[in-house]
Amino acid sequence: MAGLKRLSPRELRRAQERMLKNLGLDVEEMGGAEEAVIKFPGKTLTIRGPSVFVLKTGGEKVVQLVGGEVVEEKAVEEAPAYTPVEEDVLLVASQAGVSEEEARQALVEAGGDLAKAILSLRSRR
Repeated sequence: MAGLKRLSPRELRRAQERMLKNLGLDVEEMGGAEEAVIKFPGKTLTIRGPSVFVLKTGGEKVVQLVGGEVVEEKAVEEAPAYTPVEEDVLLVASQAGVSEEEARQALVEAGGDLAKAILSLRSRR
């Protein structure tokens, strides 16, 4: 590559900034971040130690993360805790011949399945 001048990192950065400004782009280096977290339906990406750059053009901003360790985790959806309604508790208690508290606990263990709760309580006798 004869004829090309070797630029120091500082000169190269300045040359890049001039070229981008000529294109109407403004790049700002934000520095290093501890971590960046991106949440998608079904997974989460965590990027540890990335360099962050913001590119501004035409009223829009583009955030760029460079480098860092990428950790991908699948999202774990927690089912909301089941709370039995009073009429279900009374039905299970009367059908299984147990107290309301026992019926309530059986319904929670069965995830709200009335038949499963009643059969479970009857099999305990």
